[in-house]
Amino acid sequence: MKIEKYQIDQHNYLYEKQHERKFNFLAETLEQEGINVNTIVTKLADLQIAIPSWALGTGGTRFGRFSGAGEPRSLEEKIEDIGLLHALNRSSGAISLHIPWDIPENTDAIKSLASSYDIVFDAVNSNTFQDQKTQNYSYKFGSLSHSQKEVRQQAVNHNIEVIKYGEMLGSKALTVWLSDGSCFPAQQNFKKALQRTLDSLQEIYACLPTDWQIFIEYKPYEPNFYSTVIQDWGTSFLLANKLGHQAYTLVDLGHHLPNTNIEQIVATLMMEGKLGGFHFNDSKYGDDDLTVGSIKPYQLFLIFNELVEGMEDKNTQNPVPAWMIDASHNVKDPLEDLLQSVEAIKIAYAQALIINREMLWEAQDNNDAVKAQEIVQSAFRTDVRPLLAEARKRSSAALSPLDLFRKLEVRKRLVTERGKLAIATGL
Repeated sequence: MKIEKYQIDQHNYLYEKQHERKFNFLAETLEQEGINVNTIVTKLADLQIAIPSWALGTGGTRFGRFSGAGEPRSLEEKIEDIGLLHALNRSSGAISLHIPWDIPENTDAIKSLASSYDIVFDAVNSNTFQDQKTQNYSYKFGSLSHSQKEVRQQAVNHNIEVIKYGEMLGSKALTVWLSDGSCFPAQQNFKKALQRTLDSLQEIYACLPTDWQIFIEYKPYEPNFYSTVIQDWGTSFLLANKLGHQAYTLVDLGHHLPNTNIEQIVATLMMEGKLGGFHFNDSKYGDDDLTVGSIKPYQLFLIFNELVEGMEDKNTQNPVPAWMIDASHNVKDPLEDLLQSVEAIKIAYAQALIINREMLWEAQDNNDAVKAQEIVQSAFRTDVRPLLAEARKRSSAALSPLDLFRKLEVRKRLVTERGKLAIATGL
């Protein structure tokens, strides 16, 4: 299934006058405040959020999974689904693969298919947190940190294999997330486990192409609840520094203990030039993997405040982070959830872009906490959605992507094509 340009045009025609009134009013207001609206709209149009291949099917919990219908049964159908998203919002122009869930049988054909949807390949992800039927050794007690060399070497070889697949597809980064850790006190020697992890990562790093990056993800708990080898940003940062200039920390919004100041972590990593990637989701209690911005929109905005501060710093040595959604859609249609998440990310980005930084820095330097709060909260309370809609309009996307998704009955058509019992691979 493809969404054609004429369908976008017909949809936009119905909304155009209403959109113009809202956009012109907001643009005039912002321009009076000295904000260059065209620059912001261009930045919004340029921001692309990678969609992970595993997020296109219904998620689940350890208690069960209630599968949807018409889910993508192959890598080709996953690319088709992302193509639908990208046609609607023109902001989902990349796919992030998880190996071995999505090993391409014919890389040339897969690249050609992705190109037909104007999609590129973002970071590739390794998987040593599950056992596969063909592997010789189990990861039950760890992978890169395992006490047995044979298990560690198997995990190292898998990551090197993932890099090779990524090279064939045009990816430029490898993401490593480990579930390695322990469930009980004294089960594992902390120092030895971390050292073994570093040694394994160094083997992988030695095989990294010169124009690639490696992103090291962290998580405080789950599935191991007593300890995790790479449990926080400091450990990830330590490992990235020891590996070298191609290694970076990856921040997943759900991978923090309650009330962690994530925006401060972001600021610190960008100051050190070590923030490589970002996984967006939202949570109430832990790694809930909920729709971005559905629980803590103000925190998301504060995080983007630091991201924009870092990205627009002329002296920054931090690369532009790799943006990706990492969510689990347990009760929502996955495609609708992803459309909502991309919208929430761009809203927070736009809000951060309209902050008057000169005024904010002055308030901060004068220790004027009241003024600083007024400045950031004024931006947060501004309805910036007309800016996003204008960016979509200029990119030939839908003014209201979710509304068009439903009017076209996309899910119904996918069910007709794939069947009610079609279940996404890899989950």
